[in-house]
Amino acid sequence: MLEISGLHAGYDGLVALSDVSIAVRGGEIVALVGANGAGKSTLLRCISGLHRPRSGAITWNGDDLVALPAHAVVEHGVAQVPEGRHLFPGLSVAENLELGAYRPRARAGLRGRLARVWDLFPRLAERRRQRAGSLSGGEQQMLAIGRALMSDPALLMLDEPSLGLAPRVIEGIIEALGALHRSGLALLLVEQNVQAALAVAGRGYVLERGRIVREGSGPALLGDPEIRRAYLGPLA
Repeated sequence: MLEISGLHAGYDGLVALSDVSIAVRGGEIVALVGANGAGKSTLLRCISGLHRPRSGAITWNGDDLVALPAHAVVEHGVAQVPEGRHLFPGLSVAENLELGAYRPRARAGLRGRLARVWDLFPRLAERRRQRAGSLSGGEQQMLAIGRALMSDPALLMLDEPSLGLAPRVIEGIIEALGALHRSGLALLLVEQNVQAALAVAGRGYVLERGRIVREGSGPALLGDPEIRRAYLGPLA
């Protein structure tokens, strides 16, 4: 489904990604983990059309995404939930969701997609008329995910969805992602929370200083002594 090969990217002469190659197959959860500054967000921005890589290939079902603007990437069925959520704080929950359905196909199925989001996040349904800026952090993250789902994606990319949230709220977000996965949606999960990300992912990649240094199944990476030592603290 998504194939990235030999990707190089940077900013003003600084290297952010160097020869990065990853893949996301249909219907799977892939985790991309690493420390802050490893290049995770840059990779998502390249896929989304928000940052032009210096070289390398990004293909989606065989179509080249590298030269496409961000709105055209969404038209191909690839949606991103950005770090920091980037909601419209003065608009209501329902209005924020409706803005996510600007694709013609998504607009045609607006009511059904809204119903799907209400089912996934009942708390949003209760607060549908409430301003987004007045929601809690966890509710805002639910809304950011819901808004991306309104575009009817086949691949949902999430940039640090657990950032700043309480453990109990993170559990709820992870449960929602599991439900989306069971519905057939492919997920690319970018996280500093290595434990949470690899626990839910079928496969994962470890990014360090712009390079992929490990890849494998989620359980295998989670059990790797070097990964545990680097990201999860001393071994028991």
